[in-house]
Amino acid sequence: QHKDAYQVILDGVKGGAKEKRLAAQFIPKFFKHFPDLADSAINAQLDLCEDEDVSIRRQAIKELPQFATGDNLPRVADILTQLLQSDDSAEFNLVNNALLSIFKMDAKGTLGGLFSQILQGEDIVRERAIKFLSTKLKTLPEEVMTKEVEEFILTESKKVLEDVTGEEFVLFMKILSGLKSLQTVSGRQQLVELVAEQADLEQTFNPSDTDCVDRLLQCTRQAVPLFSKNVHSTKFVTYFCEHVLPNLSSLTTLVEGLDIQLEVLKLLAEMSSFCGDMEKLESNLKKLFDKLLEYVPLPPEEAENGENAGNEEPKLQFSYVECLLYSFHQLGRKLPDFLTSKLNAEKLKDFKIRLQYFARGLQVYIRQLRLALQGKTGDALKTDENKIKVVALKITNNINVLIKDLFHIPPSYKSTVTLSWKPVQKADSSQKRASEDTTSSSPPKKASAGPKRDARQIYNPPSGKYSSNLGSFSYEQRGGLRSGRGRGWGGRGNRSRGRIY
Repeated sequence: QHKDAYQVILDGVKGGAKEKRLAAQFIPKFFKHFPDLADSAINAQLDLCEDEDVSIRRQAIKELPQFATGDNLPRVADILTQLLQSDDSAEFNLVNNALLSIFKMDAKGTLGGLFSQILQGEDIVRERAIKFLSTKLKTLPEEVMTKEVEEFILTESKKVLEDVTGEEFVLFMKILSGLKSLQTVSGRQQLVELVAEQADLEQTFNPSDTDCVDRLLQCTRQAVPLFSKNVHSTKFVTYFCEHVLPNLSSLTTLVEGLDIQLEVLKLLAEMSSFCGDMEKLESNLKKLFDKLLEYVPLPPEEAENGENAGNEEPKLQFSYVECLLYSFHQLGRKLPDFLTSKLNAEKLKDFKIRLQYFARGLQVYIRQLRLALQGKTGDALKTDENKIKVVALKITNNINVLIKDLFHIPPSYKSTVTLSWKPVQKADSSQKRASEDTTSSSPPKKASAGPKRDARQIYNPPSGKYSSNLGSFSYEQRGGLRSGRGRGWGGRGNRSRGRIY
């Protein structure tokens, strides 16, 4: 009944502007009454979604959710996903709202349409569909984002992650780490394994291949927030010790202004707190120790008259030493006799001479920094110059605490410090967290009582100049993977398909 009348409405899409506007409203309104004409009705509405008149397009898009019934829903989701490529902001917002409304009808069916386009659609559609997921999923209520829906997202995401650019990978990690079912220890472990797979930790590391370096850094940055005393960083720390540290000076990057070596050492330091049992612990600790020695110089030789034989003092690179010393201190806990029984007496003596020389330079610099910051509060501390000095004081205090620990007989690994670029937690919780998080293989210990950090003036300063080369590198500096698809991470092939409704 009335089938002919409905057909007349469908034919209205071939008429003038008025007929099209009426058709855009009436085709969806009576759609459910004519299942035999479902295909023709959807195709007619799609023609209106591509009309030259923007007001007709908007009207047609707005009504699309009315077609999302039963088996038609995934198809409507697929169509709406393709329409995300619109450059008209009002139209784009209508598409977003339409997608969200059908999400609430059938989340899995909607996701099917979105992932279908992410895997097979044109680049612009893929890019916008991924961004839609990364911004909108977190806004959906729990009754929509059920465990079954989250499992579907994880399964489909794994398919996409087989071929992604760096930027896409970061967005997918944002999507997945926001899923409630992956907030558990086993969930975070799954995510770490996904990142490790993406980082390709089985491959030979090539320090001169910028793609290889950038991929590793980008993946490690995604993994770091997932590590804890229950989710270990062992695989990453092992790879950094065995493959990256020996090649530290050869690392290359296309990111302008990025101190790539410092970035690597910061990531290693952050991960070292959560390293579990390591197979080649002694060998990797030795690699870390050797790298540390490169940045902790021997004192310059003195001439017979007591003056320096060389022209200038060695430069002390405090930022590098903080990272290396912290990592060594963390891993050293797992093999506390490394310095006393794994090194020969001559090497240990050499190490202590280096540390003592470094610590004397440190004291000079700490005093200069305290003097420069004395009496400064509030806005005065917010100038760029003073911000750098505040960070410098954190770095030097941290090194001071760690060196003092290693001068114990036998060397001690009990002190806890907060890395200079990390936010300081409240005293009560930070001590508890530090002792729990940094001893993954032993029970939590109380933070050792002892003199305050500021009171540790244990060496007499020598004469001479010391480098204040702390670097004002910001850890928040991100990027590194080139965003153009087809570059970085092996690039996706061209998948231009045109309209595949």
